[in-house]
Amino acid sequence: MNLKVKFLKLSAGRPVAIMHKNTAEKSGIHVDDRISIRKKSRKIIAVVDIAVGMFEKDKIAVSTEISKELGLKENDIVEVEPASRPESISIISKKLKCKRLDEKEIKDIIQDIVENALTESEIAYFVSAIYKCGMTAREVRGLTEAIVETGKKLSLNRKIIVDKHSVGGIPGRTTPIVVSICAAAGLIMPKTSSRAITTPAGTADALETICKVDFTISEIKKIIKKTGACIVWGGSLGLAPADDKIIQVERLINLDPDEQLLASIMAKKLAMGSKLLLIEIPYGKYAKVNKKEAKKLEIKFKSLAKSFNIKVKCFIVKTSEPLGNGIGPALEIKDVISVLKRETKNSLLESRSLELSAEILEMAGKCKKRQGIFMARKILESGTAFKKFKQIINAQQGKIKNIPEAKYSHDIISTKSFKIKIIDIKKINSLARILGCPTDKMAGIYLHKHLHDKVKKREKLLTLFAESKEILNSGINFYHKNIPIK
Repeated sequence: MNLKVKFLKLSAGRPVAIMHKNTAEKSGIHVDDRISIRKKSRKIIAVVDIAVGMFEKDKIAVSTEISKELGLKENDIVEVEPASRPESISIISKKLKCKRLDEKEIKDIIQDIVENALTESEIAYFVSAIYKCGMTAREVRGLTEAIVETGKKLSLNRKIIVDKHSVGGIPGRTTPIVVSICAAAGLIMPKTSSRAITTPAGTADALETICKVDFTISEIKKIIKKTGACIVWGGSLGLAPADDKIIQVERLINLDPDEQLLASIMAKKLAMGSKLLLIEIPYGKYAKVNKKEAKKLEIKFKSLAKSFNIKVKCFIVKTSEPLGNGIGPALEIKDVISVLKRETKNSLLESRSLELSAEILEMAGKCKKRQGIFMARKILESGTAFKKFKQIINAQQGKIKNIPEAKYSHDIISTKSFKIKIIDIKKINSLARILGCPTDKMAGIYLHKHLHDKVKKREKLLTLFAESKEILNSGINFYHKNIPIK
């Protein structure tokens, strides 16, 4: 059937079309069904929603994802028909029964994810299957290759391209500091970052408070040519589009299986042309993984990297508290700026950033073994790292500025004197997300005290920030019910 296009200025993060109820019923189309929308030779698969009274029966409302892909204008005529059920659904069912998938089956799933042939719930089943059944080394390699092959690649024609990645779970932004130090030392470091999955902020969420993070590949090449580095959101590049869609679902169901984590990280590094990669794996009682799991991840990372000819080193470190004072996009970038400007010294965020930078400098041959820490510290303390950071931010159409606080705040005051023995990172992360992170950039938590600090009666323990009184009250209630600091 042919329908007229109507724009609703709706961005859904995936192709979504809204049909009139009568039109949908005549065609046997239901909510969440797939439809094919075609204009001449260009076609896209979309998920259907149904409405009554919003527009005429001969029209179809489309999200911006559809209009951009097909180059549509208001009142354009498109051909709409039900889309067939993809074969990859049965492959996902096979994985849910813990059976091994071959390379073609994995590629079929990833291709359908890229083409939006799978709904979010179907992708969630795929993630759940990986979480439940795991994957063999061969399957992980196949998943990595499929993610890379269905996306674009950044070709910089440089012999040494370095990168770092953290498996996450710990609030605190080391990446902007590490990138600034390494780029100031003359290394090429194109850093693509994800948005938050299990933490209150990803590096892209934090950087977005002071600069742009979404660029085209040609724009990124110009930024790197000018500064030697970038800190951008990988989701805007099309480098690994399947992975970005999977991460979007992982965020909803709060699952991040090891095998998907391995493939996700390695695929993006391959797409960026990285040759030297440092993987940070924080472990601990309240971290994402324990020490045993961290060691297993290290073995898997090294094995996978070797098969792609990437040199990998894993930095395994016990972590029992957030790295900085701020938790949440804006609050974490404030910590970064404070360390780079040398306003805050000797913090856990600073020491961790220096350790990571030192490892990369030594891996890349910028200095001798055990000399990296001295080189990194000199670059930071001289102000060279901050100068490089400002250069990167300016190149990404931003500037260092005073970042405003959220509309509402509340101080948690100590009712007695004590010494802090426990900061439950998982509860702190949950609290920050209840306060609106990472969607509300200014929301979050400011820690006035850290592990092993002595606290006096009536001293501030932390401050909660939110964009509404209702959300703030939810955060206050969560804190008092769960007590993340003991």
